[in-house]
Amino acid sequence: MSAPHEIPTEILDTLSPRNKSCVERLRRHRPEEVDLFVLPNHSSRVTTQSNYPSGKLAAVLVLLFEKAGELRVLLTTRSKSLRTHPGQVALPGGRVDATDADVFETAYREAHEEVGLPRDYPHIFTICTLRPYISSAKLLVTPVVALLTDISIMDSFVPSPGEVDRIFDHPLEAILDPSLASKENLAPKGSTDWPYEDDLYNHSDIDLPWLGNSTYRMHRFRSTAFAIKGLTSDILIATAEIAYEKPPTYERYAPGQLRTFAPILRILEAEYGVQHAVSGTSTPTPKVEVGVPSGLANAMVSAQR
Repeated sequence: MSAPHEIPTEILDTLSPRNKSCVERLRRHRPEEVDLFVLPNHSSRVTTQSNYPSGKLAAVLVLLFEKAGELRVLLTTRSKSLRTHPGQVALPGGRVDATDADVFETAYREAHEEVGLPRDYPHIFTICTLRPYISSAKLLVTPVVALLTDISIMDSFVPSPGEVDRIFDHPLEAILDPSLASKENLAPKGSTDWPYEDDLYNHSDIDLPWLGNSTYRMHRFRSTAFAIKGLTSDILIATAEIAYEKPPTYERYAPGQLRTFAPILRILEAEYGVQHAVSGTSTPTPKVEVGVPSGLANAMVSAQR
């Protein structure tokens, strides 16, 4: 089991007691143990392997910061000129490049490219990772959760032309209780950004024949920009549940929805021949070290960022 990422006590003490507790819970979080990416370990390195296509690996940055006493998360809207998901809300992130040492480098590199977050910025502290999520394009996406302690840098953020149209933020706790977002300057109801009758939140259930005939609940949250939905909403719900140690005010899962990664992995095995590597059931015959691009067999995940 990996040790928590270190955040100096003097940094944690700058947060409100409630927000400090949220960050501490996230630091103690251990993602579901699946052998699809390399997990950092301060004492003994955990190297896990799979032959899931390296081109299907990605990471996103869940960048949290404290403002006016609450934890908020940095978000973007994708450029309307993009082929996939134009105009939709996203976390900074993208596919793992062949030059990336690990998913941490992917998340921070993409945030630098998309919004101008400086590389190796001394006021950012990695908190944890979450278990992988699968996108509609069958990308395996690893969320990297981090804390930004000097929010003045956000004044210099600039959307990357052709990639990002807008940079904004949202209160993290409002992902669990959408009524908390009512104080925000939200997108007008009935607009293209929020074309729904519901005031702050809605959902719909979707059948996924390609994922073992399971069902998926699409959550949608009204924001100051486009609706926060899909993979982005799933990652934020998980982050907020861990941080605040409470469930959402709505029903999170649809009947028949896969709630953990183990059954998803078994379905992916059938398509890509991924070695079944849920904790305790790994089999040998590795081909690609997942979370580290093909050809970087000696790359190691940084224990700290």
